[in-house]
Amino acid sequence: MQITIDQDLSLRTITLEDAEKVFTLTDASREYLKEWLPWLDYTKEVADTKAYIEGCIKGHESKSSLSLVILFNHEIVGIAGFNAINPNNNIGTIGYWLSEGAQGHGIMTKTVKALLQYAFETLQLHKVEIRVAETNHKSRAIPERLGLIKEGTIRSAEWLYDHYVDHVVYGMLVSEWQQQK
Repeated sequence: MQITIDQDLSLRTITLEDAEKVFTLTDASREYLKEWLPWLDYTKEVADTKAYIEGCIKGHESKSSLSLVILFNHEIVGIAGFNAINPNNNIGTIGYWLSEGAQGHGIMTKTVKALLQYAFETLQLHKVEIRVAETNHKSRAIPERLGLIKEGTIRSAEWLYDHYVDHVVYGMLVSEWQQQK
């Protein structure tokens, strides 16, 4: 699957062939990403990234998740997609990360907007959620910029290496998406 956002930016389903590039990107951005992502200590070699991608493929096949590489000028610069898709409640949870060098181009805002469109128009979801560490202001700015509603805070939602972080939950209903269009 591929989603073209503009001439420089697109999303594509992650494949095993992406393992080397995704690992290299992860490794190069390790210290930057480690501030907010808890899985970097478990990603030490290409084989770890391959195992992650195999899980992504299974999630896609079972329609319980969807992981996409973010391509900027035809180069992988991050990952975005639906960490979870709940078919019983028609709710998807968006997750994303972007390499340090790709920051500042509006890439993630455009990416999340495209994911919202895909969620509501293709997957026919009723609601999309984004959960962000409370003090991750750059990441919180994305759902706020796109009009998602702050629904609340989950205390001690995630263990991040040596401490817990609270998560702010943002949500958008399909009716709210339609009103924005």
